[in-house]
This record gives sequence, structure tokens and C-alpha cells, in this order.
Amino acid sequence: MLKVLKPGFYSTVQDLGRFGFRNYGVPVSGFMDAYSAQFANLLLGNDMDSALIEMTMIGGEFQFTKPTTIVISGAVMNTKLNNSLVKQSEVIGVEKNDIISFGKTKTGFRTYLAIKDGFKTNEVLESRSQYSPITEFNTISKGDTLKYASNDSSYSISKASVKFDDSVVLSDILEVYKGPEFNKLSTELKTQLINSELKVSKYNNRMAYQLEPLLKNNLESILTSPVLPGTVQLTPKGNLIVLMRDCQTTGGYPRVLQLTEKSINVLSQKTTGNIINLRLKG
Repeated sequence: MLKVLKPGFYSTVQDLGRFGFRNYGVPVSGFMDAYSAQFANLLLGNDMDSALIEMTMIGGEFQFTKPTTIVISGAVMNTKLNNSLVKQSEVIGVEKNDIISFGKTKTGFRTYLAIKDGFKTNEVLESRSQYSPITEFNTISKGDTLKYASNDSSYSISKASVKFDDSVVLSDILEVYKGPEFNKLSTELKTQLINSELKVSKYNNRMAYQLEPLLKNNLESILTSPVLPGTVQLTPKGNLIVLMRDCQTTGGYPRVLQLTEKSINVLSQKTTGNIINLRLKG
């Protein structure tokens, strides 16, 4: 078991997500920054969709009850193993009763703690990703215990050469495609949308990110239509809303843009006040 001594600000168990249930209105969920999460799993030789812990802004503190190996990736936190600083993007051996602790993010917004063979929490609708009410709880809490398989802590991939692409954490560029309603926008609004410098508002979470400033919108709401993680909606008031991993499956606001998969990862590493720029593809 991994004992949760301190859960952090908002920490969850996530895997690749919950697919095949959108027709029932069930969000996909899963890793917010899929690149960083899958990178950590890759280093451990895990399946790419193995469950890990995703920590937001302020990390937690955890105690291992048996030896294994771990990898930390994504946003940079002051991470310590038994009070000694440890590096990211490296395989780290841990022993019984070792304690790992995470501080506040220094760069980026979300940090991942992956473990050899993944966490063995309960599956609900073919996924371990936490999302209430599909799962009992939205987050992990103090006192929780997360199952994992005991492994030799000397496991190493020293013969491999894998470099973490830190542009996922540091970039301020979001690549986007035109959405289904993009061409209904006025020429002025199209230009403003693509050329404006935008800022992440205080309204940001796993479900959606709102961007500032407000835009002058000339479109009415549409009939409820399918939406996906990365869909950018424009509200009647001019709010830009970027849907994220826990987003709903349908919506009635015009879908003016669609983020690339990499850009979803990039945006998930941003927080209130961060500046971003859109780059139109295609």
C-alpha cells in the first residue's frame, strides 16, 4: 500500500481515461497532461495507461509500505525522498517505510507520481480515473491507501535514452484548428481570436479553462452538439471556454476552435494569470 499522509491541494488517481461511455454522458477524464504522465510510465516500462497520482499546484506526502520504483514528471515541485531532494524524469528506487513529499510547483501546474506496474485501485467503467459521481470520491484524502505491486527497487533503464520535452510545461503557444462554427464568426472576430494575447482566468479546473479578455461575440447559441476535450466554446457574453479532460459530452455554445492533443497538455500546465497565444493550424 501507499499511505496518503497529506493529499496535497487537489490530487487524484488517473489513467488514460474512460472510453466507450460518452453516449451515456460519461466524461473521458484521465491524465490532464497525458504527455508527462505517459512519459513517466514509459520510463518505468509500464503500460502507457497505467494509473498514477496527479497532483495540482501543491503536492502531497506519501509513505511506501514495500519496495518499488517510481518516476516523477510534469511540473517541477521541491520533491524530497526522506528529506533529500530527488530529480524528475529518472527512475528512483524506494524501500519499505520511505516517505516522499512534494511542495508547491515552481514551473507548471501538475505533477505526476508514477509507480512500477501502476496503482491497483478499483476500476469503474473500465478505468481507475477518479471522477465523482462515477467514482465514490473526486480526490484522494489523508489516510487513504493505494495498492501497488512490490517490485525490486534496483530496477533501472540506464541503457535507455529518453529526454523529457519540457516545452509541454514551459510553452505559451496553443496550436488550434478551426472549429465547426469558426467560419460563422465575423472577419474582425476571427482576427481578434487568433491574434490576441490571452490569459488564463481564475476559473480553471479539470473540467474547463476560461480565458480572458471577453470577446465581442456575434454568434447565437447552437443546438446541443458533441464536444470533446480541447473544444473551445464562445459564450454569448464573449467568454472563451476551453473544455478539458472532465468535460461534458455535449454543449450549446458555438465551437469555434479545437486544441491539438499537445496543446491540451500544455494548457493543463497553466494556472491563473499565465499568458498564452493561439496558433492556427491547417
